[in-house]
Amino acid sequence: MARLRSDLSFSHLLELSRVSDPLARAFYEVQTLAHRWSVRELKRQRDSMLFERVGLSRDREAVLALANEGRLIDTPLANVRDPYVLEFLLELGGDFAFLGRQHRITAGGRHHFIDLLFFHRRLRCLVAIDLKIGSFGHEDAGQMNFYLSYLRENVSFDDESPPIGIILCADKNAEEVHYATGALEQQVFVSRYLTRLPTEAQLRAWLAEERELLARRPVQEGNP
Repeated sequence: MARLRSDLSFSHLLELSRVSDPLARAFYEVQTLAHRWSVRELKRQRDSMLFERVGLSRDREAVLALANEGRLIDTPLANVRDPYVLEFLLELGGDFAFLGRQHRITAGGRHHFIDLLFFHRRLRCLVAIDLKIGSFGHEDAGQMNFYLSYLRENVSFDDESPPIGIILCADKNAEEVHYATGALEQQVFVSRYLTRLPTEAQLRAWLAEERELLARRPVQEGNP
């Protein structure tokens, strides 16, 4: 869009360039221009998976309104509908036995919760899965390492292999993952997950409508 270079700062363009999917990037471009998001707000909305949540919602305008008011649901389980969780479990394969959701562990008098806990029959080990709404951060690897240490010492049986951890996130940087997990004693893997969306044609049609509405607005001076 012609207005991107004139209305957005270099920092905005840099943040937008990190969105790999062209359709999602176009969505955030339109919303940034329409609502004059700061770079920090753009990153917040992206980390909250606004594009995916709008695509899944039957009331897109309501989701956008709530997002721009800063009213976001912060817990992954609150953002994932049960049917999508069930489909995700089926995709893991027949060797995974589901043990629990929000599995509680207690250490040092504090409670912590593992999003999903499985047992893998072939590997004969516990598998802890942590669901992240936004991008992977190095602190996520430390948290998973903590979970796995606890499971190995307090939950796993003597004849089982050491537990492994999988961090599912909306986005990841390969270099950050490398340094965050390279020296860990436990086995921690980081993968991206994809949310089921409406068809690309439906999203493109809706995006075209948003662009048309934006084009009718007068150009604002200065950067958001």
